[in-house]
Amino acid sequence: METYEQDSCCMGKQNTAASGKTQQCGACRHKDTERAAELQSDIQKRLNRAIGQLNGVKAMIEDNRYCGDVLMQLSASEAAIRRISEIILQDHLETCVVEQIRSGNAEVVDEVMQLIKRFG
Repeated sequence: METYEQDSCCMGKQNTAASGKTQQCGACRHKDTERAAELQSDIQKRLNRAIGQLNGVKAMIEDNRYCGDVLMQLSASEAAIRRISEIILQDHLETCVVEQIRSGNAEVVDEVMQLIKRFG
């Protein structure tokens, strides 16, 4: 019987086989190159700020605040998250994609095109 355990990798889905051994779910992938400490810190700060904005929106809804004000805060939250996506996409292009192409994996270009379509 397979069960799933909470783990930060794979957003909480980790496979435990009938043998009792914990296995990766198969969807976990990690960067070959670590993110620079400065980039990591910047992303964390931006994420915390966006989370704070979304918590503020949640409080506004609970407080029955004016729809236009809520929408303005949602717009600011969306812009913050979009900027985080842009930063991570740029890092992906400069590190992961370059490394994959140098190692001969041109298929990574198809993946990047899908990401650009999704976030572009």
